[in-house]
Amino acid sequence: MASRAASSAVFLLLAAFAAGASAATFNIRNNCGYTVCWTVYVPPGTSGRFWGRTGCSFNGGRGHCDSGDCAGALSCTLSGQTPATLAEYTIGANGAQDFYDISLVDGFNQPMDFSCSTGVNLHCPGAGCPDAYLYPTDDTKTHACASNSNYQVTFCASSRHTWWNDA
Repeated sequence: MASRAASSAVFLLLAAFAAGASAATFNIRNNCGYTVCWTVYVPPGTSGRFWGRTGCSFNGGRGHCDSGDCAGALSCTLSGQTPATLAEYTIGANGAQDFYDISLVDGFNQPMDFSCSTGVNLHCPGAGCPDAYLYPTDDTKTHACASNSNYQVTFCASSRHTWWNDA
């Protein structure tokens, strides 16, 4: 039996994992009206991206999403198809700084906040938001964090705030 939810989302990670001593923690939060909460531990020396998929219907691990689709696969092994709002990161190895950004180079499909416990909160409520990369050569939107920081990715964030200050 196939399932279909017009506003459903599946959150994904695409990363090349490398060996390392201490992982960064990513807490994925969904405020889009359907429950998805996920914690991911990412080792140092890793770069990757998270994105949301919408309008998904799957049956036996195969199906389709209206945005962020991964060639019909439930579990992605490649980047999602456009449009896809991306949370991108590089976790430094051997105590080096981490870097993170929001990218709309592949289009916009969901509002997103992306924050680091030792950095700024990036807020992207819609297409063309000033906190996100809008074109490939825009290298001004990457932000640095201390090594081994914790991260929050929030889809459909309603206001600009950091998760570690939530009451």
